Amino acid sequence: MNYRNIITIASIFFSLLSCSQDDTYIGGSISGGESEIANIFPVPPSLWIGGGSEPYYSAGYTGDIMPFFDNGKFHIYFLHDAKNKPAGKGFHDIHEFQSTDLAHFSYEGQVIPYGTTTDADFGIGTGSVIKVGNLYYFYYTGHNGTPAFLQSNARESVLCATSPDLKTWTKIPSFKITAPAGYYNFDFRDPHVFYNQELSKYSMLVSTQTEPGRKAVLLHFTTANPASGNWEVQAPIYTTTPQENYLMMECADIFKMGNYWYLMFSENWSNTKGTHYKMATSINGPWTTPQNDRIDGEYFYAGKTASDGNKRYVFGWNARKTPETDLGNKDWAGNMVIHELTQNSDGTLGTQAPQAVKNIFSKNSTIEVDATLGGVTVNNGSYSLSSTTNKAMVTFKSVGKRAKINAELTLTTTTGTTGFVFHTNNTGSYYKIVLDATKNAIIGYNSASQETTRIPFGLQVNTKYDVEIITEGSVVVFYINGKVALTNRIYGRDKYNWGIIAEGQSATVSNLQLTQAE
Repeated sequence: MNYRNIITIASIFFSLLSCSQDDTYIGGSISGGESEIANIFPVPPSLWIGGGSEPYYSAGYTGDIMPFFDNGKFHIYFLHDAKNKPAGKGFHDIHEFQSTDLAHFSYEGQVIPYGTTTDADFGIGTGSVIKVGNLYYFYYTGHNGTPAFLQSNARESVLCATSPDLKTWTKIPSFKITAPAGYYNFDFRDPHVFYNQELSKYSMLVSTQTEPGRKAVLLHFTTANPASGNWEVQAPIYTTTPQENYLMMECADIFKMGNYWYLMFSENWSNTKGTHYKMATSINGPWTTPQNDRIDGEYFYAGKTASDGNKRYVFGWNARKTPETDLGNKDWAGNMVIHELTQNSDGTLGTQAPQAVKNIFSKNSTIEVDATLGGVTVNNGSYSLSSTTNKAMVTFKSVGKRAKINAELTLTTTTGTTGFVFHTNNTGSYYKIVLDATKNAIIGYNSASQETTRIPFGLQVNTKYDVEIITEGSVVVFYINGKVALTNRIYGRDKYNWGIIAEGQSATVSNLQLTQAE
């Protein structure tokens, strides 16, 4: 039996195994038998890839994303979190999706491999891509925490690879930046490189901490020419405040929209976990914090942006759970989720679904009522829910693996909650995403009524709110008024009923529509 046949049989086996795991379906299927991914929230597909003596199975999860737009195409690099990590091997090699519309994706496999136990990039961390002349530079994090390596090396460093075509990347062994004096070499990662027109130089932001003191900072380096390999340290572009007291500001990004500059980073240790942003009228600050400074809730992480020259999008990952059940613990990496960024009149940022994603859902479907509970009145497709102590709820038949739900919600009291339920079953268990009039927030609760994620949102009575929910597999993204997004992980959502609910609130749900992909 030749080598190719062995690979083919193994691929078929693992594909069948993957398809049998419906309870943990999260996407990442393949259409066309090649590399096209038939999912809008993709994970690496289940394929044997790589030639030579070490082919590997690509099934896994999408980690930190490093998007780059070039010649009409998004090159979406990400840290690959393999389901099966071979003993003694490294981790989080860089893989790539490609897309022209952010609704259809191809999988390009591994582009930068991890190193050996003696290399600075035994583990790989987040980075960024920039084009200088005819050459592309990929600055990324090298991570090696093995005891033997740490005896004479920093745990984390900034490394570089170059490419003439965005296809073949060559590591530059002579290039390495480690934490300068006064900064912590144990946490020194996530280089973000851009051309700084204010300085007529290239700038690099690196996430690190002061040493001593351990204050989170975004350290600033500059160079006149990346080809020289010479980057000079500057003062931090931002330092955490005593009120924030962030431990680390990861995966930084900086960009301009209209008259404002935005500084974006992610934080995973406070009570407001997620992707945050600051804003200023100058790249030099001062940076101010908007009232709602988060792009999404804590189940959307490591958001970084790219623009096609017209619109700007933020790319993050929807955390999976371990074990992969509703009550599992949030874990690193999952499915890629993309929001389009919009700009409000006051300069603050809003989020909405990419138009190409919305366009996929063009087939109108009938909403089938399964049951009603409590104070519910149905009138020509409009649902009035009235609840004081007991809940009011309407449940509908399952919509399958992929669907878009649109509705208009109106609250009539300043207390209580109303919203949507998913994965309802005969035991009365469900996950819910609700508008909380008391807390002025959109909140997701698991089936044990534990809060899993939230995003602030000011709510008013007798005001109609436009809700759009895009769901595929266990990913559920809740948008409201094209202003705010809340990403959720709901296992089994595609198999069970969904519905609308009010608790301690009287509300109306009108123009409820369900559309699916053709």
